[in-house]
Amino acid sequence: MSVDEYNRFRAVLEKNSGIMLGEGKEYLVTSRLRRMMEREALDSVTSLLSAMERNRSLLEQVVDAMTTNETLWFRDDHPYRIFRDRLLPEVAANRRPLKIWSSACSTGQEPYSLSIEIEEFRRKNPGQLVTGERILATDISPSALAAAKEGVYQQLAIRRGMNDQHLKTYFDVLDNERWRVKDPIRARVDFRSQNLQQSFGLLGKFDIIFCRNVLIYFSADLKYDILKRMHSCLNPGGYLMLGASEAMNNLSDYYEMIQCHPGIVYRAR
Repeated sequence: MSVDEYNRFRAVLEKNSGIMLGEGKEYLVTSRLRRMMEREALDSVTSLLSAMERNRSLLEQVVDAMTTNETLWFRDDHPYRIFRDRLLPEVAANRRPLKIWSSACSTGQEPYSLSIEIEEFRRKNPGQLVTGERILATDISPSALAAAKEGVYQQLAIRRGMNDQHLKTYFDVLDNERWRVKDPIRARVDFRSQNLQQSFGLLGKFDIIFCRNVLIYFSADLKYDILKRMHSCLNPGGYLMLGASEAMNNLSDYYEMIQCHPGIVYRAR
């Protein structure tokens, strides 16, 4: 792969997904696309780029392959503690059905973790939450969304953050290697394809948005644009949760930073 080919591929990927590849990541492109290129009988990145221009389905497959689907259950712990101990009681006091957006849901661990937290809160605080809570889970990756909708996880994925008590309570055993999220937990979650570069106008309004560990792949301008548009999706006083390594820059007119010791959440102004 020549430098020119790599740079052209980077530009196409960013245009269609927002994902920015850094310098010297040719190996990543090669490793993730080798099998696809062999299957399509494409012998160079130049021929791949030409084929992507003609074939929208192939373009979507390339974006899917280049999407990082790194995730685990109850990731980083403190966002879920904040959700459980601060945000859920506050929303419960509003006496309206809770609406959450998991905006880069990958293979479903985040929205299902949130649904489990809601179920736990309901059991410990009967009658406090208004019935009808919904979690919208979106991602750009068709393969990740398909896996998330199925709600079936093998042992390696299950053991990344899922404790034994939650596994016993909220999953059905399919066999020695696979577990399925129980229907009541899955029933709260609606999955939908969403490119964060595109309009959020049809998504509705939310009390809480989780946008964790995805903005790190985008340019500063795109991050700003996404966070500004997410503000318009939040109900007054709604909350935005970012990843541990992601910061809110130049948006103090839109969000107030709330220190939760540990962890930070942003409240819509």
